[in-house]
Amino acid sequence: MKLDKIDLKILAELQDSGRESASSIAENIKVSVPTITERIRKLQENGVILGFQAIINPSDLGLDVSAIITVISGSSQYYKEVTIEAEKTREVVQCFSTTGNGSHTLLVTTKNSNTLEELLRRIQSWPGVTRTETQIILSSYKDGIVLPIK
Repeated sequence: MKLDKIDLKILAELQDSGRESASSIAENIKVSVPTITERIRKLQENGVILGFQAIINPSDLGLDVSAIITVISGSSQYYKEVTIEAEKTREVVQCFSTTGNGSHTLLVTTKNSNTLEELLRRIQSWPGVTRTETQIILSSYKDGIVLPIK
């Protein structure tokens, strides 16, 4: 889908506030409400907008430890199995296929250091995983995914 200036303005508005009403967006970018609703629908249908989601403070849910885990596999033949296991694991917030030492990088959130240790044991038992490297996140200064829309 080819995005024009209006589409980009709509996306920028939605990134700032996913709960923004169509009428508010229309007013901000000076187009009609029906134009906004139709374009948002098309952006969703074409996979440009993947969904809408609340950004939740993990510590308010008792999830006090976040970490980045690099998964190192013995062979690329286990690539798909690692992604399947990551998808099934609730503590895995995001899973990336990466270059470098590991095949995958996981962003995880868990209750405490004990539950992180249990999670690491589970990940290390996934098919083909030979080891993991873990970085515990001390602080977060930029949350959510905001793309640099021009």
